Amino acid sequence: MKLTTFIIDDDLVSQFATRYCIQQSHGNFDIVTCSSGEEGLQACLSSIEEQNRLPDIIFLDLVMDGMNGWDFLENLKNLFKGHLLPSVYVLSAFTNTKDRAIAKKNGMISGYVDKPLSRSYLEKILKEETAKRS
Repeated sequence: MKLTTFIIDDDLVSQFATRYCIQQSHGNFDIVTCSSGEEGLQACLSSIEEQNRLPDIIFLDLVMDGMNGWDFLENLKNLFKGHLLPSVYVLSAFTNTKDRAIAKKNGMISGYVDKPLSRSYLEKILKEETAKRS
């Protein structure tokens, strides 16, 4: 099963590292990278128009210029009511206990990942996502 995965992160090095980790995994992924929350929402709109569905997984940075990750999540929820929302995994470059606590309470967030994404954590995500779709 091919999982459509969006990486939404304004840090190009982090984008590359996350993409590389995903490409090196045993999963079958279609990967789209976005450099801002606004670009991520546009990619979601395109996904609805072209495939009539949102991505399966989003790796989301919270701290971005312009639309931050929290604003992206709020827009995603409001713009795509009635659609199956993706599993969102927050990427964080530093341990922010406040963001972690908020993320744990947010029903849209499936997990909180320290950058860089590790292969073992990605394999865990892959197992969970495959089980959800079986």
